[in-house]
This record gives sequence, C-alpha cells and structure tokens, in this order.
Amino acid sequence: MMTMIQNKMKTVPTLDWLSDLSVFAVNRLPAHSDHHYYETMVEAKNAGAMKWRHELNGNWKFTYSVNPFNRPAHFFQSEFDCSGWGDILVPGHIQLQGYGKPQYVNTMYPWDGHNDIRPPEIPADHNPVGSYVKMFTVPAHMQDKPLFISFQGVESAFYVWLNGEFIGYSEDSFTPSEFELTPYLQKGENKLAVEVYQRSTGSWLEDQDFWRLSGIFRDVYLYTVPEIHVVDAHIHADLDTAFTKGTLQVDLKLLSVDRSPARIALVLHDAKGNLIAGSNGVSSEGKGTISVLVDQPELWSAENPYLYQLFIQVYNESGSLLEVVPQKVGFRRFELVDKVMRLNGERIVFKGVNRHEFNCRTGRAINKEDMIWDIKMMKRHSINAVRTSHYPNQSYWYELCDEYGIYVIDEMNLETHGSWQKMGAVEPSWNIPGNKLEWEDIVMDRAISMVERDKNHPSILIWSCGNESYAGEVILNVSNYFRKADPSRLVHYEGVFHNRKYNDTSDMESRMYAKPAEIEAYLNENPDKPYISCEYMHAMGNSLGGMDKYTDLEQKYPMYQGGFIWDYIDQAIMKKDRYGNEFLAYGGDFDDRPTDYGFCTNGIVYATRELSPKMQEVKYLYQNIKLVPDGKGVTISNDNLFTDTVQYDLEYTLYQEGNRLWEERVQVVVKPQSKGRVEFAFPKEIASAAGEYCIHTSFKLKESTRWADAGYEIAFGQYIYHVKTNEVKPAIAGALRVVEGDANIGVHGSDFTIMFSKQAGSLTSLNYAGREMIALPPAPLFWRATTDNDRGFSQGFHSGLWYAASLARKCVATTITKEAGATCIAFTYQFSIHSEIRVVTSYTVLVDGSVHVKSVYNGVANLPQIPTFALSFKIPADYNQLEWYAMGPEENYSDRMRGARLGIFNNQVDDQQAGYLMPQESGNRTGVRWVCVTNKKGQGMRISFVSEPVECNFSPYTAFELEHAHHLFELPNVHYTVVTVAGKQMGVGGDDSWGAPVHDEYLIPADQSIEFEFMIQRI
Repeated sequence: MMTMIQNKMKTVPTLDWLSDLSVFAVNRLPAHSDHHYYETMVEAKNAGAMKWRHELNGNWKFTYSVNPFNRPAHFFQSEFDCSGWGDILVPGHIQLQGYGKPQYVNTMYPWDGHNDIRPPEIPADHNPVGSYVKMFTVPAHMQDKPLFISFQGVESAFYVWLNGEFIGYSEDSFTPSEFELTPYLQKGENKLAVEVYQRSTGSWLEDQDFWRLSGIFRDVYLYTVPEIHVVDAHIHADLDTAFTKGTLQVDLKLLSVDRSPARIALVLHDAKGNLIAGSNGVSSEGKGTISVLVDQPELWSAENPYLYQLFIQVYNESGSLLEVVPQKVGFRRFELVDKVMRLNGERIVFKGVNRHEFNCRTGRAINKEDMIWDIKMMKRHSINAVRTSHYPNQSYWYELCDEYGIYVIDEMNLETHGSWQKMGAVEPSWNIPGNKLEWEDIVMDRAISMVERDKNHPSILIWSCGNESYAGEVILNVSNYFRKADPSRLVHYEGVFHNRKYNDTSDMESRMYAKPAEIEAYLNENPDKPYISCEYMHAMGNSLGGMDKYTDLEQKYPMYQGGFIWDYIDQAIMKKDRYGNEFLAYGGDFDDRPTDYGFCTNGIVYATRELSPKMQEVKYLYQNIKLVPDGKGVTISNDNLFTDTVQYDLEYTLYQEGNRLWEERVQVVVKPQSKGRVEFAFPKEIASAAGEYCIHTSFKLKESTRWADAGYEIAFGQYIYHVKTNEVKPAIAGALRVVEGDANIGVHGSDFTIMFSKQAGSLTSLNYAGREMIALPPAPLFWRATTDNDRGFSQGFHSGLWYAASLARKCVATTITKEAGATCIAFTYQFSIHSEIRVVTSYTVLVDGSVHVKSVYNGVANLPQIPTFALSFKIPADYNQLEWYAMGPEENYSDRMRGARLGIFNNQVDDQQAGYLMPQESGNRTGVRWVCVTNKKGQGMRISFVSEPVECNFSPYTAFELEHAHHLFELPNVHYTVVTVAGKQMGVGGDDSWGAPVHDEYLIPADQSIEFEFMIQRI
C-alpha cells in the first residue's frame, strides 16, 4: 500500500502544544477546496454519496476527564481495553451528552475569575478532556489504496492516533483537519483514538458570543483517492467590465504517486444540462490551468442564483478516466466602484442577518435539515445576506447559499473580545493578536483554511477577518492575504473602528450598533468607504423597534449598503426542570459561572426553529418590492437589481370594516430598479357606504420555487381610508335602575347588573344574564413587564416609580352623573409617587348594558418616562378565544408596526405569550378597532375604540407576574385572562440591548396629558 505523502516524520506528541503558539497543526494536510469527486460521469451527474468516502459518524466509545491529569493517558494504545467505557454520539458536543456542563459567556473569557492567566496560558485545573475511540474496518473497495481521515470540526484542540501510532494534532474548531492514515493501517479492525481538549491556545482566539462547548461536533469520515486526484481546484468565473463575456479559469493541484502528467478536460453545462463549452489541458508537476470562454453568460445573484455545472475530468497517460469533479459555477463580478459596492455593475444593499449554527438539542452540531429550514425561512422573509458569525460554517451551508441565492460574508474563526474590552470599556493593554507577530502564524492559518476550503462558492462576496478582536498589524496582514489570495472579493473588518491607525484592514466602513443619526453623520461627511452595519438591531427578546430608521437610509444614501441583524436564532438549550419537564435554558441554568445569562437569546427565530413575531417586521422592511397604494391605485417600486415582476401575481383586495368586498388579480411587469403603476378596477359605488376601508396589495408567487409554494406573498402594502356620514345613531330604548348603597353603586338593566365599589374605587361587576365577567377590578396601569431592552436601559432604575404607582393608588373622589339612558360613575385616583398626579377613570353605563370607559392622566413635570398608560383587569380564564379587528396578525408596537396589516384575526389568549426566553411584555396589538374575548360557547365581551384606536393585550398573566419570573416555567398556573387596554405603550426599541433608549417619538413623557376611551359590550 503506497502512501501519497512521502517522508512523513515520526513525532512524539506533548501536552505542551496546547499552550504553544507555534504548534497548531502537526501532520495536518494542507487546506483545500471542498469539492466532491467521483469515478464516472454518471456518478458525478447524479451527485450522490461519494463511494470513495466512508463516514465514521455514530457511536464512539468515550470517557470524560475534568483535566489532563485525570485522563487515561495511554488509551490510544492497541492493547488498552475501552470496552467498558460509555458511548457518545459523533457529531455532537460532549457537554450536551451528559458530560461536564455547557457554559454561556459573551465577551469575557470563560475562566475569568477562576484562573489568573494571560495568553497563551490555559487553565490546568479545569481543561476537560474527551477520550474517543472508534473501531473500524476499511471498506473492501477502499482497501489497498491511500487512506485519509477528515475531521470537519473539533473544538478546540485534538490529538489523533491509529493502532497506537501518533497521526497528528490540530487546532481551529471550525475548519477541517485532515491526516493520512495509510502507513499505520492494519488488516481487519483498526483502532482510531482521538483526544479532544476544550482549552488550548486556540481558545484565546475563539471568544465568540456563544455557548462554550467541546468535542467532535461535525462530520468525521475516511476517504481515499484515485491514482491521480484533484486535491485542490480554484474556480475563477470572471466577467469583463461589460458583463457580457465570461472567462472560466480552473487552477488545479493534483496528487499522484509519481507526479505523472494527466490530461484534464473541462465540460461546462448550463442549468438545463445543455453543453456550453469545453476545453482540454495537461498537468505539469502536479499543477494545471485550463480556461474556457462563455459568451453572454447568465449571471449569478441572490435574485437569480443561476449556476452552471462544470465537470473536471482527469485521465491518466493511457487515456483512462480516473476521476470526475462536479462543481457548480456562478458568474458574477463584485467590486468597489466610485466608493460603492456593486454586484454585476449594480449597487447592492445587504438585507442581512448574523447566523450562529445552532440547534436547541445539539448545539452547533446542526444537520442538513436545520440548514434547509434556515435557508428557506431567509428567502421567505426577504433576507438576502448572511454573515457567518463568527466562524466558517459547514460546507453544505455555502452550497445552499449558492443554490438558493444568499449573499455571504464568510468570517474566519477569530474573536478575542475579552482581551481588549472589559465590561464595555475599551482597554487593549493585553489585546491579542494586536501587533504581536508571534500570533500571526496561528491566526493566518485560520484565514488560509477558510479561503482554501470556501473559495469556489459564488455566494461568498466578502471575506471577514473575524470579529471584535480590536486592531493591529496581524489582522491587517490577514486582510492583505485575503486580497492577494482572492482579488475577486472584498475584505471586511469592524474592529478598526476602535483604532483608525489600521483603517486599511477593511474595504468598507463597518460598525456595530451605530445609531441612525451616527450613520447619517458618517455618510454626510464625504466618506472614503461605503457603510454597512455588520451588526444592528439587537433582537433580544421583544425587540426590533425602530428598524425602519435604518432601512429608510437605503434610498437616501448610495453609500449606505445595508446591515446584518443580530441575530438569526436564539441560542437556548433544551433542559429538564426538577419535575422532568423540558424548557429552554439560557446562561446560568446549568450552574455555569461566570455567565452572561439570557444574552444568548437574540434571535428572530426561536431556538426551536419557530418564527418569532419579530419576523413580521423583518419581512416587510427587507422586501425588495415596495407597494404604496392609495384610493385609486398602487405605485410599485421594484428595488430588485436584476429581476422584473413577471414571476408574481399582483393581488389587491378591498375591505370594509375588515370584511372583504372585492378581490382582483392582475399581471404587471415592472422592470428592475423601476417604478410602475396599476389603477384599481373596483366596481362603481362599491365603497360608498360609510365606514373604514382598507386596501391590501400584495405580490404573490405564480409558481412554486424551491423555497416557497405558489401563492406565497413576497411583498405587501396597504392603504386605509374612511367614508364619513352624518347619520345619527338612534337612541337605545330602555331605562336604568341605579341603586346608591353605602359602599356600592349598582346600575341595573333588564338582564344585567353592573356594580361599582366606593371602597375599591372601581368597577367590580359586569354581570350579564347571570354571567360574571369581572374577576379582578380594573385599575390604572403604568408599568409593562420589563423587556430585555428595558432591562438593558435600566428601565427599573429610571422609571421604577411607575411600577409602584401601578401597584397601589388611592381613590380620592367618586362621582355619579345621571342622564337620560346613561349613568356615569367616575373615580379619581391619587398616587404616592407624586402629589400632583391624578387619573380619572369614568364608566358610563348605557341602557343596553354597554359601558363607555374613559381614562385621563394629567401630565406632571419632572417625572421619568411612562412605560404605558392603560387600564388592566382580570376576567375568568374560560374567556380565552380572541377575534381582533386591529393591526396584526403578529404582535406589534408603536415602533414595530410597519409590517403589520389591518384586518380581522383570530387567536387564543395562550398564543399571546410570545416565546421570549425571559418572560416579558409581549402580545400587544396597536390600532385596535375592536376585539372580542369569548369562551368556547361564544359568550363574552367586545372591546371597541370610541374616538381613536387603542392598544390591547390579553394575557394569562399580569405584568407583575411576568416581571418576577425569569423563565416561562416559573409563571403560575393560569386562572385568569388579563385584559389590558392602553391609550399608549412606549416602543420596544432595539438599537441595542445594553443602554440604547427607545427613540423619542415612541416614548410617553410624563409631563403630557393622556386620555383614551373604549366601549365594553356584551357578546
């Protein structure tokens, strides 16, 4: 059996490598492209499982040690018996399979406060070791051939032995590590031993905002190669400046036993399988370069991800076909022109999201189904770009981005946040890598590994030098490597914001969590570089308020080129409570210390891969086609760069008071980057009756795509208007009987009794035909359950007195006013937080049992902002069915309602509680015209606006119950439906979650008077 790698030196492994900057790869094969290869053209065209690859995924024998001193040091020896060990699943994390515990920290290093160390030292007392053993037999068709092993991802350092012989060592958790096994194979069963360390020098470079885990968490497989093998292919699909002529150049590195020349043939097919071009060449000294020209090529973009199919055929000297490499090819040109990033000549806007690889049960060991779900959700919700925060992803993800059409910032595995920023303060006294050139090799290795693997994916437009590692010569040198190795892409790095001496590191101005005004200030100063927000809209809990302030910049400033929401999916891990019930856990729930608690829950998608309500706003603000209807027609702005609207149907629907009157479907073709107009063809007089009208317009897919079915809505716009009338509502016949008792006031009708208590100072009974609706009387509410953004802003500190005001009040006056057919009872409240605050809540009972409610707050100076001004009361929990005529269908707030639409929606009270990991305010609807809350028999009450639409929430819990629970399972059993009707609630914000206030126009100043009114009617 001939080895393909000659002169392999015998090496004695040592634990010193774990903290040795100069040792990060021992016997590891050079990084190469991630192509597949097959024996025949038929196999290559089918693109199925590679027969020259054999997976080692599955159960491995395993034992866990807290530190290196306790590990079974000689377990790799052939005679060492591991049969009594437990099993572990590969791929998978050690800490999610019953060993050790996961730990979540954001910026600080996980050993902070435990170990007094500085780079490159590592903890000695707590450095968990996973000892893995896999017995395997080489498949028959792979025997007597060179054999290699590929570890696609191991965190964070590992040693490998085969049959007792040392094979190699590697660091870098997120790129492949490959070794040759050939010299140490034996007939029959072979013993593969892998020793994985959680802490290594590499750990100082992997301080990302994620759960700290370890183990073999990506695929492991054996592979062999033919006698001549394409070990690396660099596909250059270049375009001329007119974008009409393509040049496909293929640079190959070949691996063979005797470096004999090979004949290479390129065969290029279009997406339909038609032969487009071909070319032949011969390798020399293990290398070969072949080119083909393509006239008028179809161009790749996220809008139209057109891929050609290239086949690279390798023949030996006698003419036998040895290998076929299939490779998807996308022609596209990405460049910086006149200080603007352009794709195929057009200004690009990134409507992006940061994405951690994550699954709530398997951590970063995600599968193909997870990735397919993610890519489809992104396409369905107008997301066109992803940043691989903050490490290279699995190769399959890039294949999906190529095929579905997603722009990628590919980020190398580098973050040293804890070395230069402490508790928010910039303090780089011991920052790494900085200007410490002794760190350059280990850092550069990560850049090289990423580029060499990922270079052939057209979806990747930008290389990123990592995340939050400050700035310095080392990272600058990395950026120059990117430019030299791959001039077809731009280079990104945000950290130069903190040290402008190294500004040349990044080709674009990239910032995190800059406020809209700060971005505009930059763009108005004639800057040298285009701007992107590599992170913005911190989507922690109930967030994303004010996102439109960022997306509105897209049309205002050509050099504003979008941003990437932080982030895509909640990093929460499924755990069981003491009663055996599953719940989603965040930092600290595993007794992990130090920890950053719930800061890992920032997703627009829940950890269970269910959509959060925030996605409604994302989809609308990111949509490429803007629909702006008025009463006569709709103006269409097609912001797509390359595609018209021929693939969509335009639907417009007229509603009156939420009821559909007319629907029409038409065809309209609006060219890319153009405007169009369609006039409505409603029947004459269809909207002549008095009332509120709403026109919904939408573009829907004519045909199914790989990411959505036919009929799926991809763009939306609405127009609301009113037709007024002078019609006077007829008076309601009947009479009221009012009983003024010593403590209670009773208002009685034919089949209802409505009671008010002078002692309680409120409405205490709504009894309709013997059914009591009030379980707890209405009371003024100024407090909402604190959101994650509120906590970051220290809302409890700044506005906590409104919490106190909501808990208690003193009724200082009760008045009764009787009129024909109506009786009004008004309560005036005083509050201990300030002597001048007054709230007057009046209840006017009409003869049909309806109650007109009005609440008035008088503004008082020198008090902090008010979270909400509302009335809240409880009704029995059986009343849990909701029908809304309001803005929806998902929750919305004053600063997060652009994506909501006016209509009639149905849900249940339980649905109102969003899945935010830490209980908080959720479920609100703005623009409430009416809402019915009923039991399953259809009995209940209707709440409707009087003069201006109100905001409403129905929840199983009070604001105070939510406030004091840290997990959803801590909330009490449900006994009530809590009804909250608000004149106004402040926005939720989202510029960041550690101090950014809600924008001024969405606040409630305490010195302004507020009033609102609504009707309660029986159903």
